[in-house]
Amino acid sequence: MRLKKEMIALITDKLTSSLLDEEFIIFTEDFSKLKEIISDIIIEDLMVEDKLDDEVKKIIASYANEMNSGNVDHRRMFQMIKKKLVRERDLVL
Repeated sequence: MRLKKEMIALITDKLTSSLLDEEFIIFTEDFSKLKEIISDIIIEDLMVEDKLDDEVKKIIASYANEMNSGNVDHRRMFQMIKKKLVRERDLVL
């Protein structure tokens, strides 16, 4: 995950406050429960990219022999595979 827990907490606090202050939502339960829900959503969304990165690394590892003998730029290959999977799965990163 590219964001530290402290940054996620800060984003969650600001987002929660804005949603309530601007009356975009009405939440009658405890304020901390809403913050927990929003934080979970942010973390879950960030984990999608982490899981995708792991999958791309596995794909690259499965073709390691061919890539090493073909003088392939691993970083470029990583980005190409990741972009392809994002398009195929209609992901928003």
